[in-house]
Amino acid sequence: MANTKSAQKEIRKNARRRARNRLIRARTRTLTKRAIAAIEEGAQNVDAELRKAQRELDSAARKGVIHKNAAARRKSRLIRRLRAKTQSA
Repeated sequence: MANTKSAQKEIRKNARRRARNRLIRARTRTLTKRAIAAIEEGAQNVDAELRKAQRELDSAARKGVIHKNAAARRKSRLIRRLRAKTQSA
């Protein structure tokens, strides 16, 4: 266990941050999966789902939960998947 008051406080801060990051990361994954599912099904709401996923990825990058390049890479992969699906259809 931590010996100093500042170390104990740091542990509490880390726990709060970890909980927040887990929520944001989980939401990002969920919205990304929804967007992929919409692309694969050719659903009517593809644009809306894609926009939600992109917004969430940008938000996570802004908050420092994921790196900005990781967010850009994931958004790029979503767009590439959509383009590949629309070209093959």
